[in-house]
Amino acid sequence: MSIVRSDKKIPAGLLAIFLGYFGVHKFFLGYRRAGLTMLVLYGIGVLLSFVFGIGGILLGGLHLVSFIEGIIYLTRSDTDFYFQYVRGRREWF
Repeated sequence: MSIVRSDKKIPAGLLAIFLGYFGVHKFFLGYRRAGLTMLVLYGIGVLLSFVFGIGGILLGGLHLVSFIEGIIYLTRSDTDFYFQYVRGRREWF
């Protein structure tokens, strides 16, 4: 069994935890469509917060998803992370 090192695992995990609601970790991994989806949903959540006051639900969901993704990224082995998210191009969870 060969061990593959992934230099993107720790930065992607930390970006997901701290700036994930903007989709920064998705852009970092090269997932432009997923990053834009998160960024647009964040914008919609902010607008709904100001207009209707219900955007907090959407924003909270984005925070939760990005936090969970960050934890998943950081707890995977380097080999698993590489084959699933870098080489396998798995965009979500």
